[in-house]
Amino acid sequence: MGQGIDCRSPFAALGAHRPEELFSTLPTPCYILDEAQLRRNGKILSGVAARTGCKILLAQKAFSNYDLYPVLAPYLSGTEASGLYEARLGAEEMPGKEVHVFCAAYREDEVEELLRYADHIVFNSPRQLAKFGPAAKAAGKSVGLRINPECSTQEGHGIYDPCAPGSRLGTTRAQWEREMNAELTGLLDGLHFHTLCEQDADALETTLKAVEEGFGDVLPKMKWLNMGGGHHITRPGYDMKKLEQCIGYAQRQWNLQVYLEPGEACALNAGYLAARVLDVVQNGDVQIAILDTSAACHMPDVLEMPYRPPLYNGMDAEHTPYVYRLGGPTCLAGDVIGDYGFPVPLQEGDLLLFGDMAIYTTCKNNTFNGMPLPAIYVRKADGQLQPLAQFGYNDFRQRLGKRK
Repeated sequence: MGQGIDCRSPFAALGAHRPEELFSTLPTPCYILDEAQLRRNGKILSGVAARTGCKILLAQKAFSNYDLYPVLAPYLSGTEASGLYEARLGAEEMPGKEVHVFCAAYREDEVEELLRYADHIVFNSPRQLAKFGPAAKAAGKSVGLRINPECSTQEGHGIYDPCAPGSRLGTTRAQWEREMNAELTGLLDGLHFHTLCEQDADALETTLKAVEEGFGDVLPKMKWLNMGGGHHITRPGYDMKKLEQCIGYAQRQWNLQVYLEPGEACALNAGYLAARVLDVVQNGDVQIAILDTSAACHMPDVLEMPYRPPLYNGMDAEHTPYVYRLGGPTCLAGDVIGDYGFPVPLQEGDLLLFGDMAIYTTCKNNTFNGMPLPAIYVRKADGQLQPLAQFGYNDFRQRLGKRK
């Protein structure tokens, strides 16, 4: 890893500097969001939009550090939300941009407020469309239905596969035939599908064929098609040509507006998590470094995906004599980040830097075991470090009760 030459590699923005040179004065653990990398991602995404005419949204479920929204806003058409709070955040923090919302099921007591923020609202089922669609339409909102093309293109990420058997997400064609009618179809302005997870454009191409086979008779009646997220557009080697061909085909074939709502692509490789070694122990043949950061608390996708984050100067564990299992300080036996090789033995106090930590971290972390939330810093384009948020005991306590 280290200093890869590709401008989108996890540590490229560090240049020739080592983490100790840049971040040794910061408290650990802490997140560092990289403004220059966010802008670079934004430019790549805006290029796709300019060349194809599609519109690209920030999926806030992956990245919702709103202080950085002004960095991304010039390159995007708006935000995507999974419910009321994210919709409000997008409307308030990226003003003047579109706000799209999808939720598996909406609460009746939130819909009125939600419609104040949303421009597009997507329903998960014909039943939800029938219940809330007329009010959304009367409020002047663009109404959509999420479809399930029943086309799995993932392996090993079942928890993130919306097309897995028995999925609760999206309307299958069989459900459409049973429950949709002319009145409900008349409410629709668009269709939405989201089936990908960290995938290339070949998976989108496969999915789009399935969408056409299942819903090709409906699409000519629509004004837009939202192809969801999971597109790893800003990853090195991503097949941009095939993505743009898919977008162009859909827009020409059905005469509609295409939307993409990536989360990871917006903030890919645009953040770090700095941590220090608290202790080094040995259990049998396994050397274990216990850090002041936790997979369970500070990078949950490591356990859920599972996902092995890049580590600065981390090496293949099979090709170095210095191999350590990196774990957190919590009581969870499985609080393990992974096995990494190092060029020299680890010592207590060593600074470690994980990459690609802007996504699914600050918006997803937790205080299990009373673990403190890491502070958040921004690395400005000129290299200066700016504190964004600090957390303490009260942030842990106030989530659990109100008694003084």
